[in-house]
Amino acid sequence: MDQDLLARFRARLLEQKKELEDRVQDHYGMREAMTASLQEFAMYDNHPADIGSELFEREKDLALDSLDRETLKEIDQALKRMDEGTYGVCTVCGKEIPVERLEALPQAQTCKEHAPAPHVNESRPIEEEFMQPPFGRTSLDEKEGQNGFDGEDAWQIVEAWGTSSTPFSYADNDKTDYKEMYVESDEPDGFIEEVEEIGYTGIDGYHGRDSVHFMRSGTYEEYMRKGEGKGYYLNYDDY
Repeated sequence: MDQDLLARFRARLLEQKKELEDRVQDHYGMREAMTASLQEFAMYDNHPADIGSELFEREKDLALDSLDRETLKEIDQALKRMDEGTYGVCTVCGKEIPVERLEALPQAQTCKEHAPAPHVNESRPIEEEFMQPPFGRTSLDEKEGQNGFDGEDAWQIVEAWGTSSTPFSYADNDKTDYKEMYVESDEPDGFIEEVEEIGYTGIDGYHGRDSVHFMRSGTYEEYMRKGEGKGYYLNYDDY
């Protein structure tokens, strides 16, 4: 390799090495406790969103720090090859590495054909295997003749109090009310037919007109608003 070109690559590698060493020495600010940026004495407080953001930034700093340390090793190896006179030669096939590749990556050890394939981590958190399918361990819907309270029902109750979902992000585009932003929000709760929210009988069932009682539920108000029936007069026995 031309000595002027070699000197230029050496200068670039040394400059990059100095920059990386400064960053690694600072550890991306990780010497400082996470609580310092939050101005808190402890991590367990009333600011879980802030803590989540700080944890994300800390994990990102760890990844960047690890990448910098790996790059430093590659630069030191490239400088060593320069001293040995093997710089710019593919460590696999022994052919010269194109100058264009060295311009883009001065610490390159191989030619493009023998560059190691990027490692793609396809491993998934063990929790995903444990929790798939959703409510799989606690859902009773798939069991024949089972209509009892299960894990899915428990989540519906919790979710009904509010989530981060919006009508825009919800899978069902017909959902426009925040009160409907939960699983099977239109599923009857405590009854089978909507009319059961208006009229009902006692434990003995229907045995004449006097056994039927009525209540002014939301379903009844909607029923009357649409003009689908005539109103009724409540007696004290109806409560």
